[in-house]
Amino acid sequence: MAGFSIHAQSASEFVERTVDLGNDVSLRVIEAGQPSSGVTLVLIPGWSTTADIWREQINRFASTYRVISFDPRSQGKSTITTDGNTPETRAEDLHTLLDRMGARRPVLIGWSQGVEDIAAFINRYGTGDLLGIVLVDAVISPGAEGMAALGARQTAAQFETFASYQTHQQKYLASMMRAIVSKPQSNDAIEELVTAGLKTPPDIGVAMRIADTFGVNRMPALKKITCPTLSIASARSGGLAQQQAQAKQISHAHFEKIDAAHAVFLDQPDRFAELLKSFVGSLATNTAHN
Repeated sequence: MAGFSIHAQSASEFVERTVDLGNDVSLRVIEAGQPSSGVTLVLIPGWSTTADIWREQINRFASTYRVISFDPRSQGKSTITTDGNTPETRAEDLHTLLDRMGARRPVLIGWSQGVEDIAAFINRYGTGDLLGIVLVDAVISPGAEGMAALGARQTAAQFETFASYQTHQQKYLASMMRAIVSKPQSNDAIEELVTAGLKTPPDIGVAMRIADTFGVNRMPALKKITCPTLSIASARSGGLAQQQAQAKQISHAHFEKIDAAHAVFLDQPDRFAELLKSFVGSLATNTAHN
């Protein structure tokens, strides 16, 4: 496939709705598949992206499972708010959303910032109510103490990117969206991703990035995971060794890497789907036998 379309067509019907979480926050949600399947996949997007970035995975898995994705707060068509733009509050949003939608024992699949959201979810709620977890190409943050490990130069470089994004948001997003997938993309596909990213005001976007990377040490989540876990990393990731080391701290984790850029599920959708299908299939089999 030469590119991707965030509006890929499928035989499965998408249901788009707005779910009120209370406290003046609503999330835009996409749902497909059959609740009667017994397994719900919850696809959590990364920073400045929306549920639409998972369209191909929704298409692939809706014929077998119930699939849910959503725009996190202050992203896409969900409520833009100056409050709670942290993994910890987004974890609360996710917990409420799962309850509102009756998603019992879901498989949480988080990419990039979505990995931090899952870690925050685990630290708050544990994994007893989860069927499984999939962590996609992100290192769980050690919080502010991670600055020492990064070193002054790398930390400074991080903050330089924040300033570039804040000053030239559209240009920054266009460059970022082209970088997260190594395959050439159509201008229309990139434009749609950038347009979605522009929904987040840049001041809020910077606050998110700081909270994600330097806000809270979420590494205790690694020892709290008791459900089966799949960690999928980009083979080109600068944090590849760290992701592998973190996976080894999880008692029931399987680690895989894909030769792809950061958005591995867009870059190598067939390989990603193969790994996810095998993992979720084993969970579904175990559930049926229990």
